Amino acid sequence: MSVPRLVVAAPSSGSGKTTVATGLMAAFAARGLAVSPHKVGPDYIDPGYHALATGRVGRNLDAYLCGPELVAPLFLHGARGCDLAVVEGVMGLYDGAAGQGELASTAHVAKLLGAPVVLVVDASSQSRSVAALVHGFASWDPEVRVGGVILNKVGSDRHEALLREALESAGVPVLGVLRRAAPVATPSRHLGLVPVAERQGDAVEAVAAMAALVADGCDLEALEALARSAGAVPGGSAPWTPGFPPIHPSRPAEKAPSGASGARPTETAPEAPAPVVALAGGPAFTFSYAEHAELLTAAGAEVVTFDPLRDEQLPDGTAGLVVGGGFPEVYAGELSANEPLRKAIGELARSGAPVAAECAGLLYLCRELDGQPMCGVLDATARMTERLTLGYRDAVAVGDSVLAPAGTRMRGHEFHRTVVEPGAGAAPAWGVTAPARRVEGFVQQGVHASYLHTHWASEPGVARRFVERCRTS
Repeated sequence: MSVPRLVVAAPSSGSGKTTVATGLMAAFAARGLAVSPHKVGPDYIDPGYHALATGRVGRNLDAYLCGPELVAPLFLHGARGCDLAVVEGVMGLYDGAAGQGELASTAHVAKLLGAPVVLVVDASSQSRSVAALVHGFASWDPEVRVGGVILNKVGSDRHEALLREALESAGVPVLGVLRRAAPVATPSRHLGLVPVAERQGDAVEAVAAMAALVADGCDLEALEALARSAGAVPGGSAPWTPGFPPIHPSRPAEKAPSGASGARPTETAPEAPAPVVALAGGPAFTFSYAEHAELLTAAGAEVVTFDPLRDEQLPDGTAGLVVGGGFPEVYAGELSANEPLRKAIGELARSGAPVAAECAGLLYLCRELDGQPMCGVLDATARMTERLTLGYRDAVAVGDSVLAPAGTRMRGHEFHRTVVEPGAGAAPAWGVTAPARRVEGFVQQGVHASYLHTHWASEPGVARRFVERCRTS
């Protein structure tokens, strides 16, 4: 299967990947192309800007969380029916999971997709040296095809001329030159860019500015031609699908006795109604992989999104609750003030209904966050700290839970500046085996709460198990 595609990479973080990738997505979409947006790694924030640029769900491609074998199928799932795909890289081109070589790096994902790379270089403090830098990145791994360079933060016409002259010897074409431009700046805070859901009109203006900057400074025809030069995705991969075999929880069909004459036709038992799974959203809970909702739906659930900042009750008929990541620490006051919803969540959890909470969801289920009352489901407190906890984790389920049986191995990712005390309950959620051995998280009744973000596509039985518990709890 062939989808025209580009990977936007850089020598290091802060070079302008998000500006260029988002601007390219929006500029191509403005030309009438259906653009599929993707992000390498576990980042949740950039895909929100990608979705705004393209009108399609931004999707992650993470070779660590999902395994290299799922990268191409997940890409093809997201790119189905699109004219072109743009994949934004993570960190520097060759930076992968710590101590794991190229695993989960932008270069690794580019090779798995057979996609040409466009290198975004911050040229603000160099001239002739840019040629050595680009040559090094283009020649480091012969399997990575660097098809062009976009020079960012170029100061003047003279500066541009010096850069172009130097790059003539590097053998990598210049596909764009972007000048310094304040309107494309997006505000950041303790965990990166401020999510789209919190900026609304400002985010729309920022994406429009990125699109204008890229359209004005880049050769879109040459970039599209480079994307179309990518052949079929390697390995003959088929698109990933969230489908499951049908579940029939109601009574089995009645059958006629063997050998009976004049037997009645087989009767089909009526389908049980789909259990409602409430999915937290809104500005406080913006971190969620699109595949999670798709897997829950495929497993037979009706997924209904609600906003804990504004909705005072859970969706009607809620049988299970999923609260992913986000920034509850920013909205602690408003979340605490919504006492009716906090009480409703507490009652749902105490009833034994399935509740899955990750990171921000864990904080929300605590007794308090930075002194503000939260849902009180967990006998724990949470608070902000100055210390950043960041990195991939290898984990194993310590005991049975609504998500997985004991012994299930999954990979996760931590990214927070908060601490929960205690860090684990009497029944922990996970035993973390790497980078250091410890237990963390909470399992009690139907609740599974943890700091670890996981990608359910790597273990789709998680969604099915959760929905089955929603039917029976």
